[in-house]
Amino acid sequence: MNTADAGAAETTELVRAAAEALARLVPSDVPLVVSPCEPGTGPGADEVAVTASLVGTRSADLAVIAKTAIEEALAGAGAGALVSVADALRPALEAASATLGEGVLGEAQIRDAGTAFGADDVHVFALEAAGVVRGWFGLRLRADQDVVPAAQAGAAGTSKGASVGDNLRLLYDVEMTLSAEIGRAKLPVRQVLELVPGAVIELDRVAGSPADLMVNGRLIARGEVVVIDEDYGLRITEIVDLAEASA
Repeated sequence: MNTADAGAAETTELVRAAAEALARLVPSDVPLVVSPCEPGTGPGADEVAVTASLVGTRSADLAVIAKTAIEEALAGAGAGALVSVADALRPALEAASATLGEGVLGEAQIRDAGTAFGADDVHVFALEAAGVVRGWFGLRLRADQDVVPAAQAGAAGTSKGASVGDNLRLLYDVEMTLSAEIGRAKLPVRQVLELVPGAVIELDRVAGSPADLMVNGRLIARGEVVVIDEDYGLRITEIVDLAEASA
């Protein structure tokens, strides 16, 4: 096998691993399987896609169309009005991006399918259940980097360090939304739908525990809640290392 064929095989393995990781977490009332599409086939240009871009060891653009499958699954759970399609697909997009190596996945955006899937270098997969197409997944790998085989993507940190740094510099002027989390609680959908003003929810932390500082759902630091003038603030007491943040 020559170098070009080996590179094509590695790319095929990588994008399929991403597609399969995504399909496992797309909310659906039936399990989804992935099927690669021939060039020129895929979703209609007027369909709506949820997209996100990854910058890191392997930079890429990801796009998903699964509106019908998600709406059916959420409606069956009684949560259709509570969760947006973009929010419902976020865990699936994160799972797909994780197969590509370390990086930062941007905010999910709504775009038309013609823009998200129209480029010639987008790898397109149908998301199927019992032979029926329930959605689509598109992945465009950035052409300015070497392909990292799927089996090595999670361990590419040291050898690709300079490449990651170069890519992250592209994000230096991009504003990111930080949020402080004082605790969590798990409730079944039924109890969430029954919430009314005055209801009290017990969180999973004792009073006085440090709050978590999150960026795009990822833990990066902990700190003490303080008051600055009339606003809340967070005094950082601990920076979380990458291994813990990814756990």
